[in-house]
Amino acid sequence: MSKAKKYFLFHKPYGVLCAFTNEHGKTDLSKYLDVPQDVYPVGRLDENSEGLLLLTNDKSVNHQLLNPQFKHKRSYLVQLEGQINKKAISRLERGIDISLGTETYTTLPCKAIKTSLNKFPQAGRRIDFDKSKGTSALKLILHEGKNRQVRKMCAAAGFPVIRLIRTEIEQLHLADLPPGEYKQIPRPLFYRSLNLSML
Repeated sequence: MSKAKKYFLFHKPYGVLCAFTNEHGKTDLSKYLDVPQDVYPVGRLDENSEGLLLLTNDKSVNHQLLNPQFKHKRSYLVQLEGQINKKAISRLERGIDISLGTETYTTLPCKAIKTSLNKFPQAGRRIDFDKSKGTSALKLILHEGKNRQVRKMCAAAGFPVIRLIRTEIEQLHLADLPPGEYKQIPRPLFYRSLNLSML
């Protein structure tokens, strides 16, 4: 008999690894989540990024969400060092060259909207940056998810990332879920919100 499929949303805090095994004494998901052993993250957020992480034991979700051909929307709030300008925003939206291993990759067109730092929840850590340059913020909406893509895109545009929060994947969003908290959602809502095919 197959195990019941389970689906979770987690608000990953800064400094947490997207794994259930401890690596070099770092904080992992097991500190926050009490879920069945066969439940794993779908995709990743790097250790220094925050925000929405999906977890499930439904292996069919991985293919549909991670395969670029399905072009699922991902939204991020990004705090940047410096005052980003229209020229840099245009470069990000058209597509910008980043490095992926030994290759150069041109990102797909995306949406970049200048926003307010007031949109960010309070940081759970002290943020270091060149304060003489000030900071600015963007909402970035992508339809792909290469390794550390948002950080690489913003750095290539000349505005390093200070803070990065994934806020939405398709119609699933953090809403008022606090950092470090998670919730289970039913399969039909999970699939419908992500525009997945029920297999």
